[in-house]
Amino acid sequence: MADDNFTERNRQEIIAIATRHFADKGFAGARVDEIAAATATSKRMIYYHFGSKDGLYRAVLTEAYRGFRSAELDTGLDALPAIDALARLTAHSFDFHFRHPELVRLVMDENMRRGPHVGAISEGRNEVVLPRTQALLDRGVAEGSFRAGIDAADLHMTISALAFYFVANRYTFGTIFGADMESDAAVAQRREQVIDTVLRYCRADR
Repeated sequence: MADDNFTERNRQEIIAIATRHFADKGFAGARVDEIAAATATSKRMIYYHFGSKDGLYRAVLTEAYRGFRSAELDTGLDALPAIDALARLTAHSFDFHFRHPELVRLVMDENMRRGPHVGAISEGRNEVVLPRTQALLDRGVAEGSFRAGIDAADLHMTISALAFYFVANRYTFGTIFGADMESDAAVAQRREQVIDTVLRYCRADR
């Protein structure tokens, strides 16, 4: 594959394979030569187009967060009453984390290394998400369904934590407590518990 034939499809293929390597092995354990071999390209070409291993990793994080943010913003919340919109937003977060465990592993690794890369990617920030969440909260207060004084960042962290934990700790929790963390019934039950927990936290009549 020559440089002048490098396409967006080639780039996305490299990022997809690099995502699996970084998610499975962490930043320290992943090897660019192994990623190159898996993509039928060369290490030199990866460095040419991404600059470095750090550049490739930032591209992986960018795509991971972009997928999450795009889905987060495309949930049709404005057409629903606030209480139903919050339930949908919470369900979306739970479902996305469950369907994309690679994002969970990437975030865990980034936090273990004290976040050296996430600050360099705009998709990791919440300039759009948090104002929309705050607008949802304000609408809920105006409708009489939410109590006043809930901070959007705090709510976002609560939703993320509940969705994240179910994926990040599925193996240890399942082994220690003998719980089935991956059956359809277990996932559906936990999903409803998470939604109920978030709604109870926000309700005006709690």
